[in-house]
Amino acid sequence: MLHPAPDVTTPQADELHRFYREIDALNLAPLWESLHDLVTPEPVTPVVPVLWDFDGCLRSHLLRAGKLISAEQAERRVLVLENPGLRGTSSATHSLYAGVQLVLPGEVARTHRHSQSAMRFVLESAGACTTVNGESIPMAPGDFVTTPAWTWHDHQNDTPEPAMWVDVLDVPIVSMLDGSFAQGGEADRQLITRPAGEGMAQFGHNMLPVDWVPRERYSPIFNYPYSKSREALAALARRSAPDPCHGYKLRYINPATGDFALPTIGAFMQLAPAGWSSQPYRCTDATIFVVVEGHGETRVGSAVLHWKPRDVFVVPGWARHTHHVIEEAVLFSASDRPVQTKLGLWREERGEAGGSER
Repeated sequence: MLHPAPDVTTPQADELHRFYREIDALNLAPLWESLHDLVTPEPVTPVVPVLWDFDGCLRSHLLRAGKLISAEQAERRVLVLENPGLRGTSSATHSLYAGVQLVLPGEVARTHRHSQSAMRFVLESAGACTTVNGESIPMAPGDFVTTPAWTWHDHQNDTPEPAMWVDVLDVPIVSMLDGSFAQGGEADRQLITRPAGEGMAQFGHNMLPVDWVPRERYSPIFNYPYSKSREALAALARRSAPDPCHGYKLRYINPATGDFALPTIGAFMQLAPAGWSSQPYRCTDATIFVVVEGHGETRVGSAVLHWKPRDVFVVPGWARHTHHVIEEAVLFSASDRPVQTKLGLWREERGEAGGSER
């Protein structure tokens, strides 16, 4: 049980203040003064609901950045999506970085690798590619593409149209663990050693080579095409009723293990019918959403986020929210759920306060 500090006018209080000054000089601090902030009854976060309008704001500012700074100067030409509650941290949530990247026609974002895991969700592309560890990865709108930790990767746009996508990385997690390493490649582009689609062809059919043993913690598939994701959602919708909180929701997996595609970032895709409204829902993983199809709104407390295709928005962790769909919608989302589940921290609550929780 916590006890209040003695009244400031008492001799005991003067002695306690002297004690605090003495231990402060020794890099010590009294837990009883901070325990209520360290161990809270429920999650407390500065992360706030926020939406970035792609067509009305992000796209024009990205193209302007493309005129002001070259791909060579920028290393990666990205506008960081900073949560208003975390300004100055380059973070969309406490655990994840997000940004929108631009590669103009004829440009190459040169080869490098780093200990941070990254995923891309493609917003606009007429045939741009990412190369991951020698495999050429075509990028089409709606595709989910991964560049796992310490894999060589570069981006090329050999088309006449700009390419843009949402980047999500586990930068804050890696920084918290002091685990950041990075290395530049010897050339702008990697040598292609595996044909496009090799990963999907080898591992994407619910079968594995008989003697193959995974050596890495990430999925051997680097590209999950939207056409296949959309087909899987449609198949789910044909055979079942929508979940009251999620509609029809699937998660991207590592086909070799059934785990998430990346060890630190979970990725999901959900379909919501026209006119559908979800029941209230909250979970401990703050979530970054990207609108793929449709129009609607998400209500988070008193905030109302009106969204349309290619908009990006954030729902804070443990914030009760509802989705309200005007026309049939598809939402991609990413969060740190793999980390939370492995540490036994993840919880969800369905319905109003006091609803079902696990």
